[in-house]
Amino acid sequence: MSAGTQAPLLRVENLGAGYGGMPALHGVSLEVRPAEIVALVGSNGAGKTTLLRALSRVIACDGAISFDGHDLLPLTPDQVFAAGLVQVPEGRQLFDRMSVEDNLLMGAHLRRDQAAVTRDIARMYAIFPRLGERRRQLASSMSGGEQQMCAMARALMATPKLLMVDEMSLGLAPVVVEQLIDVLATIRAEGVTILLVEQDVRLALTAADRGYVMETGRIVHQAAASTLIDDPEVRRAYLGL
Repeated sequence: MSAGTQAPLLRVENLGAGYGGMPALHGVSLEVRPAEIVALVGSNGAGKTTLLRALSRVIACDGAISFDGHDLLPLTPDQVFAAGLVQVPEGRQLFDRMSVEDNLLMGAHLRRDQAAVTRDIARMYAIFPRLGERRRQLASSMSGGEQQMCAMARALMATPKLLMVDEMSLGLAPVVVEQLIDVLATIRAEGVTILLVEQDVRLALTAADRGYVMETGRIVHQAAASTLIDDPEVRRAYLGL
């Protein structure tokens, strides 16, 4: 069965959320099917990170969120994480005074399969060779690109069913971003579903199967990623064409 015919792994319906009584999301609906890369794009302030915070249950929301057949609204952030919905946050948010390897172990803190955890650390070093070279370094001593690799590896150590990646490319050199996009393709091929949240619209849509465009807390376009890249309105508003 292809991703296009499978039931959604994540289904969001008519989601509303905000801060201090001020609404930031308005009736947001989207779906992510198993083994897809779905891009959520839009300018700064469009509500993309707010949506991720609502999905992770960090902020209150109304509407409906179904993940892997379960209702997420009653769950705590820890329970959502344990269910396999894992976020790579904007700005990495590593444990700066811990080593690379200890950061990876923090990603696996709910796991009890120690032999598998050890194997997965080795796998992370195979996917991100630079992290293997830096495994004993403090996270704070690495470059921005290396820190992003560490944040992604830490999230993968949680064995996510769906990985939400927030502004992966922010502040990074193009060559590093290309490496990270290759990693997303690799882990998708291994069965991890990805929701890629980006201001860099061209980058995200090039990497994705499908895309959603968000403006002022609303989904305003949705289509196959290749269709959105060629959409005149999207090209004019986001690609400068």
